[in-house]
Amino acid sequence: MALREFPVAEQPREKLLQFGAQALSDSELLAVFLGHGVAGQDVVSLSRQLLADLGGIRSLFTASRQQFCRQKGLGLARYVKTQAVLELCRRCLYQNLQRETVFTEPSRVKQYLQYSLGFEQREIFMLLYLDSQHRLIKAEPLFYGTIDASPVYPRIVVQSALAHNAAAVILAHNHPSGVAEPSRADRAITERLTQAMALVDIKLLDHFVVGDTEVISFAERGWL
Repeated sequence: MALREFPVAEQPREKLLQFGAQALSDSELLAVFLGHGVAGQDVVSLSRQLLADLGGIRSLFTASRQQFCRQKGLGLARYVKTQAVLELCRRCLYQNLQRETVFTEPSRVKQYLQYSLGFEQREIFMLLYLDSQHRLIKAEPLFYGTIDASPVYPRIVVQSALAHNAAAVILAHNHPSGVAEPSRADRAITERLTQAMALVDIKLLDHFVVGDTEVISFAERGWL
């Protein structure tokens, strides 16, 4: 059954138009995204089943291409659409950051990083390069790792910051385990990078660690 065949009051699309997207449940939002069900199953019940099988919306977006396409009612075309949605969100948040003084809006930085790194299945180390007014020059993934580690080389970090003519930087990386609590290794590399940056008169303002539902700031912890 297609969405248009539901009673008007039960149509997620009509509900969205009347009350806004925030009024819809996860399964209703997914039903709008999917548009139609499969043989013998309407789109709303299919959406509920998919979320139950996968473990929720986040698991839908973090699933590998193979995992995603194996699910009933999904496939390569819909996988491509989910990745496009994520990237649109990232770019929208990135444009918001470019209009602001980044270091005065840590909540905005956290939101951007949650979308940029929170859905990744491997560890990624990112730098945000800032000018002397702490406005964003560029956000750039610098190192890629495995599911539980990413190599970080201070010399490359310093070279990259100098190449972007940055006056200050913000570090960020994700924990694919989902637990944002910084490790001893995270604190140790932050200290090394702080010292390395100081040698070339670039200030390290913060280090954010991104988990499933939380983003931890070193500066807010008093560690910088």
